Amino acid sequence: MQTKLHRIFLIVTGIVLVTVLMIGCSMAADDPGTIRLSLTDAPIADAKDVEGVFITISSIEYNLNGAWIEDTGFEGPQEFNLLDLTGGTVAPLTNTVISAGEVTQIRFKLDVQTDGASPRATPGSYIVIDSRGEADGVIDENDDTYELFVPSGSQTGYKAVGSFTIPSNGEVEITADFDVRKSVVKRGSKDEYILKPTIRLIVNNQAGTIDGSFTAIGSPFTAFTVFAYEDGVYTDSEAPTGTEDPETFVAFENAVSSAAVDITDGTYILPFLAAGTYDLIVVGVGDDGSYTVIDSTTYGDILVEAETTTNRDISLTIL
Repeated sequence: MQTKLHRIFLIVTGIVLVTVLMIGCSMAADDPGTIRLSLTDAPIADAKDVEGVFITISSIEYNLNGAWIEDTGFEGPQEFNLLDLTGGTVAPLTNTVISAGEVTQIRFKLDVQTDGASPRATPGSYIVIDSRGEADGVIDENDDTYELFVPSGSQTGYKAVGSFTIPSNGEVEITADFDVRKSVVKRGSKDEYILKPTIRLIVNNQAGTIDGSFTAIGSPFTAFTVFAYEDGVYTDSEAPTGTEDPETFVAFENAVSSAAVDITDGTYILPFLAAGTYDLIVVGVGDDGSYTVIDSTTYGDILVEAETTTNRDISLTIL
């Protein structure tokens, strides 16, 4: 009798333990994680009259586990001057507890009108141009404001493609690079500007940085830009010749990122690069904003590792 009771006790105990373990595993699988999302931008060195490029983000959505959900932690609308967010500077967007799982896209809802609509007195997204032709970093009475429009047929939600995982009981830090240089297009000779966002997503703990000093002896240029390309991607056809249609041609379109050289201290920095191998293309920027490739071969095969800064000094002698 005791043996039978003992067996029953063991069976019941085993069932209870298995049930507890299953419930525990199920709860762990359902535990949420945290996403920290920030915004950054690459410089717009070829437009020296631009004082600011402002966008207003109304809401943010994620394609999480195959379905779109809104980020309830984002307090929109929020306005950002993208030119304030270069050189590794970021603006925090959200720090939200959310269901764990796989995110394949992020959608940014912007306050922006479709091309052809009447300009608003208070636009949500706009560009500020210094009427004297030389930006001084101060927005004042010398500046003109132009509303940004999206092409006809476009929606105001812009999708940034890139997969990452929100871990259960953990967190992931993501940076969205708006890259205004590729995103804002002036329509011919008219004072009309079209917004075509090109947003790159970076998982912070999977990215590194390239930086270094910069010297250019004998250069006729007073401004320089360094473009980072994935190894072997750059071709000469990406450099402008001056004959391209500005509405359709984007100079150095396949560059992953770019950096304006800080002339005051002779340095450059390329943050938020996914781990991999890169080639640097060094470009002089004319007073009219035109680009001239100075070096496209010397500074190649640069290895970037996650959460690491790779130093590569650039020293040029221009005859």
